[in-house]
Amino acid sequence: MTIKRRWSTVAAGLTGIALLLTACGGDDSDDSDSSTESNGAEGSGGDAAEEPAEPEEPITLEFQTLAWQTASMEANEEIVDAWNDEHPNIQVDLLQGDWNNVNDQLLTAFEGGTAPDVFHYESTVLQEFGDRGNVLDLSGYLSDEIRSDIREGAWDTVTYDDAVYGVPFLQESQVVFANATILEDAGIELPTVDDPWTWDEFTEVAAELTTDDRYGAVYPLKSPTNRILNLSRNYGAEFFEDPSGEATAVFGDAEAEVLGRIHDMIYTDESASPDGLGMSSTDALPAFFDGQYAMLPGAIWLRQQLMEQAPDDFEWVTLPALEGDSQQQGAVSQTLSVSADTEYPEYAVQFIEYFLNAENQVKLAAGDWLLPTSQEAAEAPELNDPETGWDVAVATADVLEIAPFQLVKGFEEWKAKVSEPSLQQFFADEISLDELGAKLTGEGNDVLERYRR
Repeated sequence: MTIKRRWSTVAAGLTGIALLLTACGGDDSDDSDSSTESNGAEGSGGDAAEEPAEPEEPITLEFQTLAWQTASMEANEEIVDAWNDEHPNIQVDLLQGDWNNVNDQLLTAFEGGTAPDVFHYESTVLQEFGDRGNVLDLSGYLSDEIRSDIREGAWDTVTYDDAVYGVPFLQESQVVFANATILEDAGIELPTVDDPWTWDEFTEVAAELTTDDRYGAVYPLKSPTNRILNLSRNYGAEFFEDPSGEATAVFGDAEAEVLGRIHDMIYTDESASPDGLGMSSTDALPAFFDGQYAMLPGAIWLRQQLMEQAPDDFEWVTLPALEGDSQQQGAVSQTLSVSADTEYPEYAVQFIEYFLNAENQVKLAAGDWLLPTSQEAAEAPELNDPETGWDVAVATADVLEIAPFQLVKGFEEWKAKVSEPSLQQFFADEISLDELGAKLTGEGNDVLERYRR
């Protein structure tokens, strides 16, 4: 159970975590035996390259980070400073990027030959960058140590046709947050990591907790595509046939499952608030704190806002990911990649492996409240604290797999022009589930056709 007794009761524990991290230097399968053959990271590079010797003359690498939260920015600075202290002839200049414009900024830099040697982004863009020749294939540079430490499913998110275009290090998963007092007063037995709720059980509990002045749940659905597609992996939904090739949008029973369940909760059971249609997860927090919603499905990073913003007398609990046919969820990764134009590929990869070693991934994960891809980091005590829901969050690592949509050329246009407006119409009860499926496939394939030429 991960009931959280608000800041005053866990301040000492969190302070201890913060001190430990400092002392160390810093909008939705079984990996313990993973090998370089099974995780795809080896690619065509053969044996892992040995660590390069320090250059005789000083060199400088540029590293662009997208870290924006205070703790995460501090962790980036501390790791870079520690590297620079240990490698006087390989100095790293830390540059600050912005998630809001990084794609255009990097494309311009690639075209102009001014891209940073190492850059932080996410796995969804790497196939496009690889096709354009903008990023280095890391297959022949990565060490066996980092290959075996990072989860196999995370490597899948950065591997395209045996080329490895980045090193994955942070991932997001979906769980359920609940008002612990409401559930306790209702006598609800909480699910555990070993015995999670099914979607049916979650729906039943939401209906039981719904009253005249309270909804059992709220789904923030302001930008629903990624969340829906990732959660739909619970039922094996694909949404695309041949995603890595001649992708075609598809819609069948599996794709309809999660969509239909959430829609029914809103309009048939009336156990989920329709207010969520225009909300982000953070938009839903004030009413959640006020007791207007008993449960709030959301991403694991929302725990930070709950810690910082909840009233002193508000008690919340992190519940495990829901189970359909399985608990599998699609996931993308935050990544570090190397520009194809770098003069120093060996040293750039050496820096990445240092930056993303297990000790440093603990700091980075703690700063962003996201899952580390390092299996060793995921075992750290500070990332398994039940008071802050870390134990439940880390348990989701085993159910994350590559999101099929990230392999689809044209996905971002499909999402912006077809999926987002169509899903919003569906959740507003303006079109039926069948009409939604027709839009996602009919209009969707008109978009994807242009990417097959």
